[in-house]
This record gives sequence, structure tokens and C-alpha cells, in this order.
Amino acid sequence: MAQNAGRTSGADAERTSLIELAQLFLKLGTIAFGGPAAHIAMMEDEVVRRRRWLTREEFLDYLGATNLIPGPNSTEMAIHIGYARRGWPGLLIAGVCFILPAALIVSAFAWAYVRFGTMPAATGLLYGVKPVVLAVVVQALWGLGRSAVKTPWLGVLGTAAVIATIVAVNELVVLGVAGAIAALARGVRRLRSSVTAPPTPLTAAAPFLPLSAPAALTGMGATTASVGLWPLFAVFAKVGSVLFGSGYVLLAFLRADLVQRLHWLTERQLLDAVAVGQVTPGPLFTTATFVGYVVAGGAGAVVATVGIFLPAFVFVAASGPLVPRLRRSPTAGAVLDGVNVASLALMAVVTWHLGRAALVDWESAALGLASALVLLRYRVNSAWLVALGGLVGALIKA
Repeated sequence: MAQNAGRTSGADAERTSLIELAQLFLKLGTIAFGGPAAHIAMMEDEVVRRRRWLTREEFLDYLGATNLIPGPNSTEMAIHIGYARRGWPGLLIAGVCFILPAALIVSAFAWAYVRFGTMPAATGLLYGVKPVVLAVVVQALWGLGRSAVKTPWLGVLGTAAVIATIVAVNELVVLGVAGAIAALARGVRRLRSSVTAPPTPLTAAAPFLPLSAPAALTGMGATTASVGLWPLFAVFAKVGSVLFGSGYVLLAFLRADLVQRLHWLTERQLLDAVAVGQVTPGPLFTTATFVGYVVAGGAGAVVATVGIFLPAFVFVAASGPLVPRLRRSPTAGAVLDGVNVASLALMAVVTWHLGRAALVDWESAALGLASALVLLRYRVNSAWLVALGGLVGALIKA
């Protein structure tokens, strides 16, 4: 096991077997509906509250780090957790096991789509799952917020980040400015204390360890109109290397490449692919699995999936080992504090939009409220609650 794997003690990490990691992330990849905010909330419930593999501060630091690199945030969070617990083998196991269930489910949808020209209906299931997922996200926000907002001014910074996100300021700008303000505020406080404090011998300050952005994978553009496996891999590796933001940003990237430039898909096929990614559990980037199957069969599904997720493993492998060292540096730690509250601000705004989509009538609102009360009052496993919500939704719609 890597000596610097995360910030857990060697004994604690050793107690987490690769089988345990695989079981957890296979489960989460199977039941994690609702997008990155919901996935991260379920990970927090399992990893922080139930299993105590990470502290809330450690979890927040990794969350902040995932928001600073391209790619699917929830998948990168799974990869970070795997690395923190079992080093490089854990990194691979956690990431692959989180992706695999969604890729298999999406492949089944793609097969039905190609075979029958339509997709199976899942309206009732999603009707019941969405309010429960919303409650899980609210619970996670409450717990993480209490750890992230360490001082009143960090609360003010988080509120400003919420406002900036609502008025459509770019996510990277919000995160970067929040981190810079937090570091500047720490510098001002330190300057004031040095002016007012009695003279003391000079000591070596903890060095600021800059987080070097890993080189992005550069995918070659396809040179022919035929859909070969290498051009297919290149297109999705490029998307996975440069994409920040929500699933709507993914839609824009895929439309520009697959519909307008390469003419591999029609507008309708692309919308169907994104819809499948939204109605299935796991990362939305498994939209690539659907597209790969539609244009190049089973081999295309595998190649497109590997292409879009491979950059996430590379970025986390490059940045993950630096996160604990960044926290030990006072200046870099202040930057992480600012990025963490800004990350929760982004999550809060996403939660608001999730609520508008999930709570569409009094039944769904009652289901969401009841789920929130159960989660906040009792330590209920969110997986069982999601399954129960899906059953209730199916019964209501039936």
C-alpha cells in the first residue's frame, strides 16, 4: 500500500480491504440516482457517517480537489476515496466499480434502443427516487456545511459563492476567487498579528505547495466520416479531458462533436442518449456508453466508456497525493477552506434545481419531507431509502 495514501492511519487503511471497496462502490454505482450532488451525498453517508473511513474535513478537501479538475466529479470522488484507503489498487478498484454498474445498465438500454427503436419507461421509478435523493443531498449539505463553515467570514464567503452561482458566474471562477480570497484573508490576519505581536525569532514558515495542473490528455480529432474505434476513443478522451460543469455542458460538447462536426448522431439520438444517462444510476458520463453502442456496437460502448473516464483516473492520480500536503500548508489550507465552502455553495444551488425537478406535487413533496426527517433523525442506510422511494413511486404512478 502507498505510504502517503490519503490521511488515514496505516492500520485504519489496512482494515479496508479491496473487496470492501469493490462492494461499496458497486452498490453505489447501482443505486446512486440524481446526478453528482446526490452521488457525493451518498458517498458522504457511507464513507464519513457510517464507516468512518474519512473525517468530514478530509472528505471536504477531496471534494474541493475534484471541483478544480475536469471530468465527472462523483467518479473522481470515488477514485480519491479508493486511493485514500488502499493506495493505487484502491484508486482503480473504487473508480471502476463505481462506473461498471451504470455502464452495464446503459448498455442494456442501448441494446433495446438499437433493437426496438425505443427505450423502456422508468417514469414511476424516478418519480419516487428523486424526492428521496433530494433528502439525502440535504442531509449531506447539513453535515458537510457544519464542518466547512469554520468561521463567520467563511459563512459570508459561502453565501457570496451561492449568489455568484445563481447569477451564472462560471463555476471555476467561483472556486478560484473563493480560494484566493480565503488565502488573502489569512495573509491579512497574519500581517496584523505580526504587527501587534512582540518580536520573536524568525522561523521557517510552512511552504506553499502549489497544485500543478496535470497535462490534459489530447485526443486526436477523427479524420474520416466512418466510426472507427480509435476516432471514437479520441473524441471521448478529449471530452473527458476538458469538460467542467454540469450534464448540460456535456450535452453541448457532444452536440458540437457528434452531431455538427462528425455527423455520427442525429439531434434526436443525442437527446435520447443524454436522457438514458439521466434516468439510470451512476455517473452521467455513461452517456458515452450509449453513444458508443449506437454507433459502433458493443466494442464501441467499451471504447467510448474508457475514453471519457480515463482522464479522471489520470487527473486524480496526479493531484490526489498532493491533497494531504496542501492541507498541512497554512496558506494552501486556507485556499482549500475557501474552495470547500464554494464547492458546497455550488452543491446548494444544484440542490435547489433538483428540488424544483423532484417535488412536482404534494405526494412527491410529502415523500421528500418524510425521507429528510427519517435521515436526520435516524441513521438509516440511504440505499434502502432510495429503493423504498422507487417502489412507492412505481405504486403511485401505477
